[in-house]
Amino acid sequence: MPGPPDLLDALVLLDAEGHRVGVPALRRVLTDVGADGAPGWTRAPALGTVLAGELWDIELHATVVDWLVRTGRDTGSPLTIRLGLAQRAVSAVLTGDFGQAMAAIAEEEAIADAVGDRPQLYPRVHLAAMRGRRDEVLSLFAEVTGRATGQLTANAHWATAVLHNGLAEYPAALDAATRAVEHGDLFLSGFALPEQVEAAVRCGEDAVAREALESLLARTEPAGTPFALGVGAGTRALVSGLEDDHREALDHLTGSPLVMHLARTHLRYGEWLRRAGRRREAREHLRTAHEQLSEIGMEAFAQRAADELRATGEVARSRSGQVLDDLTMQETHIARQVAGGATTKEVAGRLFLSPRTVDAHLRNIFRKLGITSRKQLRDVPGLGQGPSEGAVV
Repeated sequence: MPGPPDLLDALVLLDAEGHRVGVPALRRVLTDVGADGAPGWTRAPALGTVLAGELWDIELHATVVDWLVRTGRDTGSPLTIRLGLAQRAVSAVLTGDFGQAMAAIAEEEAIADAVGDRPQLYPRVHLAAMRGRRDEVLSLFAEVTGRATGQLTANAHWATAVLHNGLAEYPAALDAATRAVEHGDLFLSGFALPEQVEAAVRCGEDAVAREALESLLARTEPAGTPFALGVGAGTRALVSGLEDDHREALDHLTGSPLVMHLARTHLRYGEWLRRAGRRREAREHLRTAHEQLSEIGMEAFAQRAADELRATGEVARSRSGQVLDDLTMQETHIARQVAGGATTKEVAGRLFLSPRTVDAHLRNIFRKLGITSRKQLRDVPGLGQGPSEGAVV
């Protein structure tokens, strides 16, 4: 019997008629409340995380992820909680909270180990790429290639493109980004297209850059979120060379939770200003970019900003080591939980460890951080938690 459009109808529209027609239908299906009083995405939450990315809607993505984590805990479903934790790590990477990403990855891996399954690889790939860890990304890429699945492989290509753009290795970034977008995967293609444009521009492949930009704007303009419009304008600036596009990107992204995109926008604008001979203005944006990227822990992009700043005649301030740099992912998770007030027994239950093992990890954490008590742990920068995180992650 005919009825209101459902998720399949919306996906068909997206595929057959493009984003201008498909995005409004998709948003209605995902967000409209049904007869059961629940929004549409609750009937397909795993797909909902992907489609929230396709809509460039970071708030919707966070809502779905929180629901998955809570539901996984309430029902005891390993599959649901692991999906929620993996996606929470992805969300934390996008918002520049690498500590939360590491904690979520550690817990997902602990649950995977407890049920005798392999952990999810894509959150690790995302995090390593944003941190600029070449050896880790390439090692994970080799492992991904061994598993040989479409979405996972596309994730690895996207991450490799991010890594090489951060390292200013643009031919390698262009090759990886081109591979990431070639199958048109939901979520991933849209996020990889800016990497393809940036690498293509730096390589002098103008036709490739224009084609990729057109494909990106076909996604971001119908989405219409500040995230989408900011990324679209910032990427367009690389091709157009217009200052207004750089400024528009900053306007959309300033004040958003997407601090790593904002920092990269400052970096690109600073690079443009320096090449235009406006060194004083360039220093302001490059300094901001370097500070933000260093604080987040995006080491390769921070170094790129420092090199650009040096070219203007100013030496970037060396950053102090990140608090989390010396901790493993499991230690980061334990530290964050204890800093949030969790007991040894509670942490042990979440990580399927004995309390004695958790206490041994805590001693190691204290040694690495140069502290001696749980009270001091609460005051360590970078380990703070939001009001609800201790109850959810």
